[in-house]
Amino acid sequence: MFTLNTGYCYSQLILFFVSKDLFSSHASTYAKYRPQYPPELFEYILRWVNERNFVWDCATGNGQAAMALANYFEKVFATDSSEKQIAHAVLLANIEYSVSKAELTAFPDNTFDLLTVAQAYHWLNAGAFTKEVKRVAKPGAIIAIWGYNTSLTRKKELNEQIRYFYKDVVGSFWDKERKYVEEEYRSVAFDFQEIPARHFIMEVQWNIEHLSGYLNSRSSVQHYLKAMGHNPVDTFLTRLKEYWPEQQVIPFQFPLFLRAGKIIKTETNP
Repeated sequence: MFTLNTGYCYSQLILFFVSKDLFSSHASTYAKYRPQYPPELFEYILRWVNERNFVWDCATGNGQAAMALANYFEKVFATDSSEKQIAHAVLLANIEYSVSKAELTAFPDNTFDLLTVAQAYHWLNAGAFTKEVKRVAKPGAIIAIWGYNTSLTRKKELNEQIRYFYKDVVGSFWDKERKYVEEEYRSVAFDFQEIPARHFIMEVQWNIEHLSGYLNSRSSVQHYLKAMGHNPVDTFLTRLKEYWPEQQVIPFQFPLFLRAGKIIKTETNP
């Protein structure tokens, strides 16, 4: 057993790994407009988890995954390198947030039953993170990483416009790591004993304001804004109104992919 300071806990570690911080500047938008993960995702992951004592949600952002995991585990430890993201996290009694890099933490060895990375594995230094995971995980613990791609509706014309914005408007402003999401993490380093992968669907009911907020939470839009001096979402929404009455609520689906594995300890890993 171990405890950390409750509330916000700020690591004083000297870190040698450089991670991108693309979301601090618009943390409140991210927290408000990002879709929630479906219960089916967690229920599937938990089939493989032996105990439900401690879980580490790494790169937690505003705590979307941590909040869901709190329903299943005694204690959730949620970390992110962005203090602003943590500041917008949902506070629950059994979640302890801290500002920390993924690749080097203050957690004791052999601590966690489950480790999760939601929509963020592509930003991490995979080699250094894997070493840290094998240090802090219990033998036989599970690691689950997942992400989601562009949303779709049942309206063909609207989908075409969304794809146009994604590829033609902001396509050149995506970070190079975005390709790993498009490839559903199939090409990322993942040095764990894999369990069967699964796909899920996130469903939301959005009006055009919700879509605007979600698009503004994307890193590509923020890069475009800094480079070009104006927000591409504003122009796009004007174009979109031809296909979408302003107050109409439309169902959207986000395809979500999961990759997971069992953490095997070796003599060189504690």
